[in-house]
Amino acid sequence: LVISQDTSAYGVDVKYRTGFWDGKPVKTRLLELVQSLGEMAQPYGAWVRLHYVYPYPSVDDIIPLMAQGLVLPYLDVPFQHSHPDVLRRMKRPASGERNLERIQRWREACPDIVIRSTFIAGFPGETEEEFEHLLDFLREAQIDRAGCFAYSDVNGAAANELPGMLPLAQREARRARFMAVAEEVSVAKLQRRVGATMQVLVDHAPALGRKGGVGRSYADAPEIDGTVRLLPPEKISKTMKVGEFTKARIVGVQGHDLVAQPM
Repeated sequence: LVISQDTSAYGVDVKYRTGFWDGKPVKTRLLELVQSLGEMAQPYGAWVRLHYVYPYPSVDDIIPLMAQGLVLPYLDVPFQHSHPDVLRRMKRPASGERNLERIQRWREACPDIVIRSTFIAGFPGETEEEFEHLLDFLREAQIDRAGCFAYSDVNGAAANELPGMLPLAQREARRARFMAVAEEVSVAKLQRRVGATMQVLVDHAPALGRKGGVGRSYADAPEIDGTVRLLPPEKISKTMKVGEFTKARIVGVQGHDLVAQPM
């Protein structure tokens, strides 16, 4: 897992200087970081998963690496909101419309890409119209995995001084409405995977997996996404071990999880 406060800004603090790794010059920049990590992981079949990648234009450059299979086609992008006025108050880059265009480009370049994001409902001054704009964005963007927080003050944050603080009940209600739409979108996308064969990383396999187990596909980050519930193998000789990969056929959906038959 590659995670930071702003992974997209890798190298900004050192002005993208050139360093050396394994005797070779490497520019301190997101593209070179992702490419180098992918090349390191590839001989071992290891997964490289990118988190907290803000939607800067430079992110477009790493999508081809995902399409090539160098790193997982998975992006955790904290869009936070879609309405330009709310994003301005948040001091966040981009807008919902530009982000929709970006998502479309990413999916054209890498059809298998999974996009996870987090949002804030009830930010100070958020109107019903602005919140509905967010729900429309969620439906149109077809975000694979989405989480949402009801706004709350954070010590030292500039947002604490903004006017228009919404009542807690209203913030929580908007969060619930958001999550209802998010689940609707996510479940529909999971249903499309039924019948497909996926590589699953085994996380739990009692009795060497003869009783089934639990794992994750490339689309599932640990702890924050769903899982793949593995049924007992049909072949008695088939075993599964924690930390190993197994191929499985997706046979159903349970909430945010897939159900799969090991092959």
